[in-house]
Amino acid sequence: MTTPASNAAPIYPVLLCGGSGTRLWPLSRKSYPKQFVPLVGDQTLFQASALRLTGDGFADPVIVTNSDFRFIVTEQLAAIGREHSALMIEPSARNTAPAILAAALWIEAQNPDALMLVAPSDHVVPDGAAFRAAVAAGTELAQSGKMVTFGIKPTYAETGYGYIECAGALGEGAHDVARFTEKPDAETAQKMLDAGNFLWNAGIFLFSVKTVIAAFEAHASAMTTPVRDAVENALPDLGFLRLAPEPWNKLGDVSVDYAIMEKADNLAVIGFDQGWSDLGGWDAVWRELPHDDNGVALTGPATAIDCENTLLRSEDDELEVVGIGLKNVLAVAMPDAVLIADMSRAQDVKKAVTALKAKRAKQAEMFPKDHRPWGWFESLVIGNRFQVKRIVVHPGASLSLQSHHHRAEHWIVVEGTAEVTIDETVQLVTENQSVYIPLGAVHRMKNPGKLPMVLIEVQTGSYLGEDDIVRYEDIYARS
Repeated sequence: MTTPASNAAPIYPVLLCGGSGTRLWPLSRKSYPKQFVPLVGDQTLFQASALRLTGDGFADPVIVTNSDFRFIVTEQLAAIGREHSALMIEPSARNTAPAILAAALWIEAQNPDALMLVAPSDHVVPDGAAFRAAVAAGTELAQSGKMVTFGIKPTYAETGYGYIECAGALGEGAHDVARFTEKPDAETAQKMLDAGNFLWNAGIFLFSVKTVIAAFEAHASAMTTPVRDAVENALPDLGFLRLAPEPWNKLGDVSVDYAIMEKADNLAVIGFDQGWSDLGGWDAVWRELPHDDNGVALTGPATAIDCENTLLRSEDDELEVVGIGLKNVLAVAMPDAVLIADMSRAQDVKKAVTALKAKRAKQAEMFPKDHRPWGWFESLVIGNRFQVKRIVVHPGASLSLQSHHHRAEHWIVVEGTAEVTIDETVQLVTENQSVYIPLGAVHRMKNPGKLPMVLIEVQTGSYLGEDDIVRYEDIYARS
């Protein structure tokens, strides 16, 4: 068996993408985390995950995310020609167990005989066909009532992953699970590697919806009623499904491993050795990228002279990163922040984020580009009473009808055409044309064209914060 195509019941991929990891700062931040970034290729990790779980036997994915990322998810799916079966919005982060149960309950209502394949959306699996073959090898086990997890054959004594101990063989690379082990120290990790019957826990699971719901009822029964209430009382919103907040917010922060997997006796594990990484730090990114003969990996405009085992990465076409005589160093440059660290300290990058939060630096969590449902903007110049922005509006998209108490604006279109509303006047503004929006005027911009529209916005006034917006109408239902 090499594909899931022969199954009578479809497999629903469930992609979890509500995380906001800090170990890949400054490229990954709370406002725009690593799953939405093209870290090791042209596609983002989320896009690559969606494409990997596509083909015969797979339904469109169920996405579980938060409100801040909902439009990023739909935009990135559209860019690769994919749709979703459901996009579930968590009212608050509650870890993986409630998210997986909510997805299972929704899928059960569509097809009670379905299987579901739960996967994080920020992993790298270069060989998608090999991974789908591993999924196919587990489908019969899942249909028989096993909860199947996928373990990665370890290649070194990693202390940052949990481990799965394999027991008796079940055929086709599958084994019973003896136990789960939390992240070990270096000595224990080496012993596990030497033993040969331990796998890294990738957090990827395959089971029938009936089986996993029964597992929650048996091992985490206090969770089932509030999650069921949150799903049954969910509200559709612009194609999204907002889980009901009142029952959801009563839930604790619980991982699926702790809630059911470590307590269940119907587990199986399938080993996978065709390449995998959770990109849990810049050292992992370095390992996944092409290297020269000296172990140097370059991304963007970067130059290395007499360097060894080093990552140099620039995320700005106008910012050249140059390293001279570096060894075991990672350097990542963004327009607003630069990280330089010893490769062995890659896991300590999160400490930098904590330090930046303590000093209230906006770079701790905010991405230079502010992504919105209609497109994105970035600040180019900020002065005492003025700010210059570049604004990109997607084809057919529209900003809200709004006004400002403290600032006036001047818009200059540099690409495409803008449909501009100022009070009662509606006009088209084309390339090299501009328009002035007085303080207090009710206004809106729309892109009526088929290509992205780009304009330069010059703001002047006593206060230029993003909270100086009074919205009157908004097609994206933002308050």
